[in-house]
Amino acid sequence: MKSYPLSIKPFGAKAILVEWPQQVDHTILNDILLFVDTLKNQDSSSSWVWVPAYNSVTLIWRSRERMDFEASKRFIEQLYKNRNPQSEKRKHTIWKLPVCYEAEFATDIETSAHTLGISPYELIEQHTSNRYTVFGIGFLPGFMYLGGLPESLHIPRRKEPRLHVVKGSVGLAGKQTGIYPQDSPGGWHIIGNCPIPIFDASKEKPCFASIGDKIQFHTITKAEYDLRKIEAEIGIYNLEKVQPDA
Repeated sequence: MKSYPLSIKPFGAKAILVEWPQQVDHTILNDILLFVDTLKNQDSSSSWVWVPAYNSVTLIWRSRERMDFEASKRFIEQLYKNRNPQSEKRKHTIWKLPVCYEAEFATDIETSAHTLGISPYELIEQHTSNRYTVFGIGFLPGFMYLGGLPESLHIPRRKEPRLHVVKGSVGLAGKQTGIYPQDSPGGWHIIGNCPIPIFDASKEKPCFASIGDKIQFHTITKAEYDLRKIEAEIGIYNLEKVQPDA
């Protein structure tokens, strides 16, 4: 089991930022999740809330007592040394999400394909052939930053962000892809739309996916899109899960 040099520093009066090497890497993400699993098992008093993302974990101190940073730092260092390698075998859920790539939803697919030197058909084929890892959730509630985009689809963000991107829009930016969970400004290249709600504040778990889960997209027609949207609105659409991987 590989270990990494950690940076542990205060993040305000009630939080600590633990950082791994500044890389977007599956091995680092798995090590972070391994550390979080160890913390869950050790923190019987539930003193901490943890927020993992990419190459860091923010630990938020819940107790009313003053946080002792030096003592907490020693606790974190010992915890990292004692993480259980068996947790490396943890299984992540793979979610299969429908996307309509037809012209009315894919504002930037033609220009993006031209920039990338491929056809729109090839762009869609490559985008749906991969499984993407949820490296972080943020920016908007439920916005999943998905890593693992094929290098052939890496594209800089738009030079001029849009003031309005429609809910469900699927975009490309840099080395990532993602879905806008609500109407929002945004600078990603829009190549399709997913009719399934990504974030629902009324649910116990508002965002169905967790850090480390996988997302796979599949193509649907406009007619299928309209049907899935209706099913989602009346609450009868069932999210499709693929057999979890190791």
